[in-house]
Parts: sequence; C-alpha cells; structure tokens
Amino acid sequence: MIVLGIDAAWTANAPSGVAMVAGGQGEWRCVAIAPSYDAFIALADGRTVNWAASRFKGSIPDVSELLDAATVLSGGLRPDVVAVDMPLSRDPIVGRRRADNEVSTAFGSRWCSAHSPNAERPGPIGATLTSGCAHLGYPLAAAHEFPGAFPRLIEVYPHPAILTLLCLERRFEYKVGKARRYWPDLAPAARRSNILGNFHKLLEGLQAAITGIDLPLPGCREISSMSHLKRFEDSLDALVCAWVGTCYADRTAYALGDDRAAIWFPELS
Repeated sequence: MIVLGIDAAWTANAPSGVAMVAGGQGEWRCVAIAPSYDAFIALADGRTVNWAASRFKGSIPDVSELLDAATVLSGGLRPDVVAVDMPLSRDPIVGRRRADNEVSTAFGSRWCSAHSPNAERPGPIGATLTSGCAHLGYPLAAAHEFPGAFPRLIEVYPHPAILTLLCLERRFEYKVGKARRYWPDLAPAARRSNILGNFHKLLEGLQAAITGIDLPLPGCREISSMSHLKRFEDSLDALVCAWVGTCYADRTAYALGDDRAAIWFPELS
C-alpha cells in the first residue's frame, strides 16, 4: 500500500511539505520526502531536493500532478490513502465544524485545540484538494466509516497525533513560528538550537514507525535564521500525516466529526 502525506499550507504563497511511504501491517518505509509541491514533483523527474536552497515556492496544489508524481516514485502504484493536514469537508467550510469542536474537547486540556477554519483560510485551497481528490477517485473519509477503506482522502491533525507518537502529556514545542513564545527569555541562537533538538526527537519517533526516512536536518552552525528551519518543520509534519495515514491503512485509527467532515487520529497502542 502507498500513503501520501501532505502538510498543506493554508495560503498559496507558503510551501507545503509532502511525504510518501509504502508498506502495510505495521511495516512501512519512506519512499520520498520534500518541502514543497514543486520539489516533490521534481523528485519524480529524477531531480533531488536542495535542502540548502534559499527558499521553496508555495503554490495551489495540483492533485493530478501530485498523484502522478507519487505513482512514478512508487514504481507504478497509485496512493491508497492521501492524508492531509488541512480542514476538509464535503460541504463548503464557513466556520468551525463538529470535528473541530470534538477535537478541542478531546485535546484542549493538552494544548492541542483545533484551529478555526473559515471561508478564506483555507477556503479555496481545501476545496481544491477535496474536489480534486474526489474527482480522481479519493472520496473524503467520514466519521461513520471504518478505517482501511481505499482509496480515500483523510484529514489529519499532527499535534494530537504527536502526543501518541511520542507518548506526551501536552503539545510538543517544535513550531518555528512560536519559538519566541516557547522560550521568551532565550537568545535567538538558543531558540534555534531548542527547535532543532525537538526536530530530532520527532524524527526519532517517526523513524521508529517508518524506516528509511532520509531527512537531512542541519547542524546548529548551519542555521543562520529561524526561517531556514521552516522547510524541515513542514517536512516533518508531512511525515506525521503519512504516519497517521498508515494507521488508517492498518485499521488502527479513529475519527472525530460527522458524515460531512472528520479528523483521523492514531489509536493508543
């Protein structure tokens, strides 16, 4: 089986991480990982990711191109599951959904409440992903369905999933944009070091569940700014999406929400 994980940006100008894994029954390996849609599609053309590039371009997702690239990278197999970190729905999203409220009830005390989507963010991007996947045979999995139906598009939320992956009691501090809030009294270099250290912890947790992950995290001396680390955060989130997708494929996942929109989570082991 093939799982495609996408850390989808809510705006078109921000890059989106993409990761693909293959396997089944608890044995999964990483096939590809990239910090943007363009970089992932380029992998299928035989080009490598330049992780030291000055920047990676954001874009509106072209579902057909992404699935075609995944098929090439897998040796001819189309993904069975597309797992996306973005609010998705069978109806237009104009505000909070039942899924968002249920997630906040379940995980709010652990600092993992759901964000509030609206018609503008992610708005058209979420609709593009949902309709594009449905057109190509990937209907959105709803809460009343059993996990393991294929092919499917599923919505995931990395923060609560990471609680299970790393056996944590509260939200993991790895978001680049929140480093100042995490450690207000530290110098910028110390904040970067802490973020990078947490990247390594998250990567180790993912490597215990998925073999063959080749994500070249930089050393502290290679980081000139916090923004340089964002590409690695996006790629790690894509890997978390893919991992939740493997749980769905292995039927060890559950959903919160309703028959219009649902967010999937790994079951506790």
